[in-house]
Amino acid sequence: MKGKKRKEDLRTPLSIFKAIADDNRLRIVDSLRHGEASAQKLMESLDITQPTLSHHMKILSDAGLIMGRRYGRCTHYSLIHEGMDLILQYLAQLKISMNTSA
Repeated sequence: MKGKKRKEDLRTPLSIFKAIADDNRLRIVDSLRHGEASAQKLMESLDITQPTLSHHMKILSDAGLIMGRRYGRCTHYSLIHEGMDLILQYLAQLKISMNTSA
């Protein structure tokens, strides 16, 4: 599979920070911290189109931050806590490194 990265390879602190560096994606993550939300609800609350939402959801999904679940004709999205934990662990390591080098 030349030129293709596996999904596991995309789940790094850098990919996560890049994924949430966009205002709409950060707003999506913020919305989902309250629980699962349908694509329709997210589109309405963010005032974006379906293709735009799909684009953002793919980036967040590839980074390991969200997952989608089909329910009838609609997709419902939720956060993947392991992705959030990866960010927190990375930041904690940075903080420890800063404290030990001071």
